[in-house]
This record gives sequence, structure tokens and C-alpha cells, in this order.
Amino acid sequence: MATRYTPKNILITGAAGFIASHVCNRLICNYPDYKIVVLDKLDYCSSLKNLNPSRLSPNFKFIKGDIASADLVHFILLTESIDTIMHFAAQTHVDNSFGNSFEFTKNNIYGTHVLLEACKVTGQVKRFIHVSTDEVYGETDEDAVVGNHEASQLLPTNPYSATKAGAEMLVMAYGCSYGLPVITTRGNNVYGTNQFPEKLIPKFILLAMNGKPLPIHGDGSNVRSYLYCEDVAEAFEVILHKGEVGHVYNIGTKKERRVIDVARDICRLFSLDPDAQIKFVDNRPFNDQRYFLDDQKLKSLGWYEKTTWEEGLKKTMEWYVRNPDWWGDVSGALLPHPRMLMVPGIERQFNAPDTSNNDSAPVTNNFSQSRMLVPAPKNNLPAQKPSLKFLIYGRTGWIGGLLGKICEKEGIPFEYGKGRLEQRSQLLADIQTVKPTHVFNAAGVTGRPNVDWCETHKPETIKTNVVGTLTLADICREHDLLMINYATGCIFEYDAKHPLGSGIGFKEEDKPNFTGSFYSKTKAMVEELLREYDNVCTLRVRMPISSDLSNPRNFITKIARYNKVVDIPNSMTILDELLPISIEMAKRNLRGIWNFTNPGVVSHNDILQMYKDYIDPNLNWVNFTLEEQARVIVVPRSNNELDASKLKEEFPDILSIKDSLIKYVLEPNSNRKTFTGGLPK
Repeated sequence: MATRYTPKNILITGAAGFIASHVCNRLICNYPDYKIVVLDKLDYCSSLKNLNPSRLSPNFKFIKGDIASADLVHFILLTESIDTIMHFAAQTHVDNSFGNSFEFTKNNIYGTHVLLEACKVTGQVKRFIHVSTDEVYGETDEDAVVGNHEASQLLPTNPYSATKAGAEMLVMAYGCSYGLPVITTRGNNVYGTNQFPEKLIPKFILLAMNGKPLPIHGDGSNVRSYLYCEDVAEAFEVILHKGEVGHVYNIGTKKERRVIDVARDICRLFSLDPDAQIKFVDNRPFNDQRYFLDDQKLKSLGWYEKTTWEEGLKKTMEWYVRNPDWWGDVSGALLPHPRMLMVPGIERQFNAPDTSNNDSAPVTNNFSQSRMLVPAPKNNLPAQKPSLKFLIYGRTGWIGGLLGKICEKEGIPFEYGKGRLEQRSQLLADIQTVKPTHVFNAAGVTGRPNVDWCETHKPETIKTNVVGTLTLADICREHDLLMINYATGCIFEYDAKHPLGSGIGFKEEDKPNFTGSFYSKTKAMVEELLREYDNVCTLRVRMPISSDLSNPRNFITKIARYNKVVDIPNSMTILDELLPISIEMAKRNLRGIWNFTNPGVVSHNDILQMYKDYIDPNLNWVNFTLEEQARVIVVPRSNNELDASKLKEEFPDILSIKDSLIKYVLEPNSNRKTFTGGLPK
């Protein structure tokens, strides 16, 4: 038996998370002579509220930071005279690891390496307790009666457990090569208060509280062992003081439960019918059937499990009933397969629930789960997906509405997104629910009634045009989805290399040169950033025109109502011809930037003369100069020609702008004889 170890200054990484917060609060309470320093970057599953019992204690200090920052870690070890590290910080949710495994490598392996190297360099740490998982052992045979012991082979089966096994190898190597005083723990599933509800038990409790279905991966036969959080905190207290350097300790229980039985127990707590409440959904790409640990080694140090399953589950349920809004808007986490908030550098805020005024925005813990999937067959073959299914954003917009009509006409299944673009969890809910093959973004802020509005509403413009578009693109990238993004060509103006009337248009690779309006600035900014996403097809739309001359957004409709117009040739987009082509581009999985206009240019006078010839012979108009126009508008307007040769090469049958205007807009309207103010009803 090792001599009892007494630390002085402990660094606990990730202590604003679930397990580590219980350990920190326990040590603060029981050992007022220990100084506890917490290092946490406050990721999506962390909250300072978890540390409320400790925050006013004189022996507690919180530092917001990332374990991957070598300089910060080194500085903390030296300035705080750290002699003990309890390393909990990690990405831990298996579902997330299937969608963004690189973040798991960065946090779980590289972050651990940074800590180990800092310990080696400073030479002052006397205990390094590395927190691992039972999942590094891989799947346990269903008929095994003896659990995995600490010397069992590591056979991880998913990206999360693989990164934890990799981190363990580094810990062992630094112990052997540099003599670092390392101890490793491998624990069963933990449940209890304060846990972020991406994990099974808190997720099911919150769903049951709201009378929502409880989604079971596969057939629910998977077996897990569950330990209550306070028992686990006590286990770490024992290992800290009595654990032997160089050893591994399993923290486990032999009391196993099938996932479906856990769901049934939670249903009973809320007096719900399990048969009606439990719904089966697609299984994970790989879902270990069973984890089973031999916990005898830890018991020899004097630890044992104290909380029964029934007692612990009841305590947990009561806590969530008292604190339903602890985590704010968790609608994304409560999906059957959450993969959320994993973008580097973006942290989730938990100070308050989402109070968006969008009717479709989820209210805290009041979420929508309208469809569930049948359980996957025993051979784990994936369910047959439709060949195409589109998720469209911008339902109330002009282009978004037209896209829906085209999909209906072509028999393509589609749904409109309910989430707001800047709300990541809402977009994730849409992706998980709709399961699209392609995503179309026709949402954005163009101004009310025009782009002048954006000059006095800059934050709103940025939120949708930049933040929202990038958020959607990033989520699509995580889910390997192509995003068709309807952008704008109003980011250029005629210049010396592309003079007016020359026929030399701006190409896709040209950099924007028009900064006259804030709207154009935001669109140019987001286009440049989207170049880094290889899953995005950006379509530069210009001065869109359609056959619906009653639509006030139609360019023809606009200028036909003006008293005066400028007469400058511009590239334009005939939506009736090109929008169906954008759907074909999705089918072909085309990517990159495309000038999405009909070849050639047409001037305001040309359009109005054609309108007069085909539709309203009584139409008259007057021209004015750009200088005169500037007196009646807030900001300048973009005028340019876009080179459409790339689009023409891919789709040779595209008509020139004037021919397309005649075929798709003017001729279909030429037989209308009733006019109102020069425009057909």
C-alpha cells in the first residue's frame, strides 16, 4: 500500500464540466487547506454554474483557457506552484466524434500532450491523474462474467475512445521516459446533477418532463453500467490520496442495465407508458454492445459504491425538475443523434435561454421532434435514403419560395428549414430531422424596401448575411452536405480593367471591388470566407427577374414604377430559366463560385422598351444621371458585367439575357390586357 499523498496546489482541467465539477466541489468542501485552480475553456457542455458551491471559497481560483495553449499551461504551473494535476478536460460525446473527429484529436490527444510536456519542463508536479474511459477497452463479450481489468488490451471502436486511448499512450510514455508520476483512471458511465443533456439519462429526463418521445439507438439491447456522480467524485478523492504512481484504476460497478430498461425506469418516474413513449431510431455507425469492468483494484483502496440506482435516478430527476433551464436552449442536444457546437473557438453561452422572437425558434426545453425512425435491422445495414431530399432556407423570400415550387413541379422531396441561420442548435435540429441530401440557402437580408435599410441596421445585416451563412456552411460541412448558396453579383463595379460597354466581365476568381453599400460589403466578406469551404456552391445572382410581374422584388416591376431610371448596362438573372439550373447544379454536386447570370448585359432602357413593346404600349419613362440618382438614394448601387462563360460551358443551352427575357418573361405576359399603373394585375 502506497503512502498517503497530500497535495497542496491542484490544477483541475475541465472542472466546469460534469464529473470534474463534482470532484472540485468535493475537494473544496473537504480540504480547505488545498488550493484548487480550475482551467476550463467553457465549451458547450461546461458552465460556471456547476462550480457555484466553490466559487466563493478562498482556496478556489478559476482561469478561463484552453489546455492546448502551451504558454498558458506553463505559466499556470509556475505561478500557481502546481504540484498536482487532475486532467478531466476532454471532448467526450461519442455521437459528436463521428461528425468532427479532428476536434477530439486536438482536445484529447494534443491537449494532454501539452500538459505532459509542461510537467516535464517545470519538473514540479508530483501527481498527474489522467481521466480516461472504459470505452478504451472496446466491446465486452455479452456472456463474459469477468470484467476488463486494468491490464486488459485496449481495443477502441470509435473516434472518441481512440483519442482517449492515444492520450493514455502518451501518459504512459511520459511516465516511462521522463519519470512523470502518472496515474490513469478508466470509468463507467456517470450520471447525476449538472450533466449536459447530450448524454442518455439527462436527455431522457428532459424529454420525459415534456412528454416527448425517448429515442433509443438500435433496439435498446446495449448494456451499460452507471455510477452516480457523488460516488465517482469520492472515487477520485480516494485515488488522489491513495493511488499508486504508474497504476491504472477502473472506476466501475457490476450492476448493468440495458439502455431500454433505463428508458423504462425514467418513464415510470414520470408515470408515462414506456411502450407509447419509447421510439427506436437509427443506430450509431458502431455501437458497442457492452462495457464491463473489474473494479476490485479500486475497492482494495477502500472505495465502494454507495448510491443505489433507484436512489441516484430519483435524485437526478428531482434536480432537473427543479432546474429545467440550467443549460438554456438544449433542443439540439435532445435530438436522437446530436452533433453540436464543435466549431473551434466558438463557445456556447448558458446565461439564459434563447429568447428569439422567431416563431420557429425552439423555446428552452420546448422542442419539436415530429418524426422518428424505425430501429435499424440486426445486420446494421443503413436505412434506404431517398435519392434526393432538399432542405431549403428562405421560405418567405422570393427565391426560396420559387425553389419550393420548382421542387414540387419536379417531384423532388423538400422541406423548409425552421431554424434561424445564426442559431446553430436550431440548424442542427433541422439537419437531424429532415436528413437532406442537399441544403439550399436562399435566406438573407437585402433591405426593406432596399439596401439603404442595411446602412442603419448593420448588426442585423451581419448576423444573417455573414454569421448565419457561415454557420450553415459549417454545419453542412460537418455532415458532408453540399450547400447551394444564393449570393449576389452586386460586389463589383465597372473599372479600368472592366470598362463599361467593353464586354469584359468580372470572372469568378476576381476579387470584389465595390464597397459602396454595407449590404455589398457583407456579401463580399462572406463570399471570401466561403472560399475555404469545399462543400459550398456560391451562385452570384444579379438584379433578378421573373415572369411574375406582380412581385415587387422583380427588377422589371421595380423600374417600371420609378419616375426616373439610370440607363446603364448590367448583367441580370432570369430566375425562370436559371433557378431550375441551380437544382441541376446540386444534382451534379457542382461547387465553388459561379457567376449566375444570363450571358451578356441589358440596360434599363432596353428592358423598359421591351416591356413597352410586349406588354404596355402606354409606358413612358425618363432617364437621369448617376449624380442625380445619388441625391435620392442613401448609398451607391453596383453596376457591372459578370462573365457567364463558366456557366454557359456547363449548360450550353442557356439563353442570352435579352433572349431569355423575351422567352421567359415578356412573351408569357404579352397576352395580358388588364393594366394597373402600367403593370399587369
